[in-house]
Amino acid sequence: MNVVILAAGQGKRMCSDLPKVLHRLGGQPLLAHVLETARALNAMSAADAGKICIVYGHGGEMVRQALDAPGLVWVRQEPQLGTGHAVSQALPFLDEGMPTLVLYGDVPLIGAATLRRLLAAAGDGLGVLTAVFDDPVGYGRILRDADGRVRRIVEHRDASADERAVREINTGFMAAPTAAFRRWLPALGNDNAQREYYLTDIVGLAIGESMAVATAQPEANWEVLGVNSKPQLAELERIYQRNNAQRLMESGVTLADPERIDVRGQLDCGRDVSIDVNCVFEGHVVLGDGVEVGAHCVLKNAVIGAGSRIAPFSHLEEAEAGDNSRIGPYARLRPGTRLGADVHIGNFVEVKNSRIADGSKANHLAYLGDATIGRNVNVGAGAITCNYDGASKHRTVIEDDVFIGSDTQLVAPVTVGRGATLGAGTTLTKDAPPDKLTLTRVKQTTVPGWKRPVKKK
Repeated sequence: MNVVILAAGQGKRMCSDLPKVLHRLGGQPLLAHVLETARALNAMSAADAGKICIVYGHGGEMVRQALDAPGLVWVRQEPQLGTGHAVSQALPFLDEGMPTLVLYGDVPLIGAATLRRLLAAAGDGLGVLTAVFDDPVGYGRILRDADGRVRRIVEHRDASADERAVREINTGFMAAPTAAFRRWLPALGNDNAQREYYLTDIVGLAIGESMAVATAQPEANWEVLGVNSKPQLAELERIYQRNNAQRLMESGVTLADPERIDVRGQLDCGRDVSIDVNCVFEGHVVLGDGVEVGAHCVLKNAVIGAGSRIAPFSHLEEAEAGDNSRIGPYARLRPGTRLGADVHIGNFVEVKNSRIADGSKANHLAYLGDATIGRNVNVGAGAITCNYDGASKHRTVIEDDVFIGSDTQLVAPVTVGRGATLGAGTTLTKDAPPDKLTLTRVKQTTVPGWKRPVKKK
């Protein structure tokens, strides 16, 4: 099957310099959602798969650069003279022996099951996806004869008052033999209010050939809603997130409030996962069995082991946490962080590009950057690794069973030996030997006769 995706529209009502199809829904460009559906439909062997052809225009190479991938054919529509003209630009690249399906880059929620139903209805004829809207303003109307057969599609601007009263609308999605498109598209005219070549006019051409015109309907009307403005984008975002929430709950995830979760990528959950309100999941996030995520957390490309708890207001990006970890509140795990099992990262602790082995703890007010930390290490409050010398990053190594006192600075590169203790307030610039107490601390003194200065009147 060939797939033609129309993605050339400017989207003036978006009031943005960004091409319309690159505006994001669920963390991905609108066009990316349509591409994902097209690939799912065309998931055959490379030898048998049809072409996926994207007709682009407004935004030019910005659209192509954002989503280019092997197997895609990009065709520039310039000038932009309507949907019929857009599909005709793709004709030279389509496989004649396969049917062609027309999709839209700004209609991101169309489902593969609905499109399969359209293809089945079309057979060797023309298939049109229709829907019944309570308020069909702006949509082309499906006009049928007394026997219920489709006779014509009239655009809203060109419709009479009686035709505008029809509630069955054309969604724009069509399927037909590629050879038929090759016959029909050159015959289209532009005698209409827009002076454009309408794809919908092929219905009359098909009927003129006595070709069957079949219709199919979506499983839900929101599948065929397009994005032409920011309010419409926000409406579809909420639909998308509600659908995600429903799928999560049906798989056993407990959501404190299904209306207050944002999944901007892929979220995979084990059994008995619990997610509190206002959490955001970006990229690919994996939550193991029994994971609890507190309110207002942001997780991006993170893997969390079974039994772990993430307290509220924590941010995790490109990070992994082992089983039974305790993270937060107000913790930040930056890219490259790898926590073992039973690790505690407490409030206002930041970890970057570091490995922390099983059973270690940094419970409050610490920065651990570019560090390798062994098992059962205790990092006291206010401890930091001084990993940057102004030009290069350096690594700190802390071996097993080390105790790091509060307000300690470890000036990398430096190694703390197994079982060592660093006294509170230490600034470590040389390696600390194992099983010894190391500290750097000036002698405490009291100055006799000293008085605070008094401000002169």
